[in-house]
Amino acid sequence: MAALRALLAVLAVVVLAAAPARAANGMYSLGVKDSFMIAHSFKGKEFGPAEELHGATYVVEVEFRAPRLVEKLNWLLNLDDAHTALADVLHKYHLKNLDLVIEGENTTTEYMCKRIHGDLCEKLQGRFRGEIAVKLNESHKGWAMYVGKTK
Repeated sequence: MAALRALLAVLAVVVLAAAPARAANGMYSLGVKDSFMIAHSFKGKEFGPAEELHGATYVVEVEFRAPRLVEKLNWLLNLDDAHTALADVLHKYHLKNLDLVIEGENTTTEYMCKRIHGDLCEKLQGRFRGEIAVKLNESHKGWAMYVGKTK
């Protein structure tokens, strides 16, 4: 019986060592940061002076979250791939008038968080599975965030 217990203990260690690393009761997280500048206007009297064309510089923070690391690599996503994906996504908005890029929408900070999230999901399809949090800092006083799972 003691020999059987010892064998089971060894097998448990082998099985656990072969399994992808999992955060105990939590999530792993990898973050990247970038910025982009845009111009836009809003439709609706609720926006006050922002109905007129104005500019914004956003600092973007993206966090990739998952309960498991990629087997053998022990990462969520290659850090350079994460930063390149974000830079590629932001490039289509950077130094652009969003009224012309995304016609018919009020491109609020909240809206752009979700839009960038969707763009990242598309860009990283097959390379990352988990949750992505996109935070747009509009200034040192205010920000918006969208958090969702990859598609």
